[in-house]
Amino acid sequence: MTKSVRFMIMGLLFGAGFGFLIGTTAGRPSLSPETPPGPSHDHSAHDHGEGEHDHSAITEVEGPPPDLTLAVHPDGEQSRNLHIDVTNFAFDPQGVNGVHVPGQGHAHVYINGVKQARAYGPWVHLHALPQGRHDIRVTLNANDHSQLATSGQPIEATTTVVID
Repeated sequence: MTKSVRFMIMGLLFGAGFGFLIGTTAGRPSLSPETPPGPSHDHSAHDHGEGEHDHSAITEVEGPPPDLTLAVHPDGEQSRNLHIDVTNFAFDPQGVNGVHVPGQGHAHVYINGVKQARAYGPWVHLHALPQGRHDIRVTLNANDHSQLATSGQPIEATTTVVID
């Protein structure tokens, strides 16, 4: 092999290796102290030791439906505090993974379509978001992780954050 071909192969190998290291260690949204930094991934495809639950299942709300709104507040150059304002609903961290209790549960937080965290209260810290546009969606979920709905329509809210 000629020198130039060997150098090209070495460059490709080193470039791929460095690209992999950068890609797996680059700062991604770390949403809480419980969420370790690292690459984000879709949690719905596998079990995290929490038992089997179906994020696509729907539970119809009994009684007055919850009203859900989102507000985003700056917290540094790239971090934000997400406020989940909800009525007719109580966050129930002790009941998670249990049976459905009407009017209680938790929220799931998605960034750009990927589930990032559960919210057991009205505030979630969105840490070190990369530059660009981020679509944030929050769903209200029963203790059994089914999505709460009224007349078959999931209860969710969305907002957009742009990090310059």
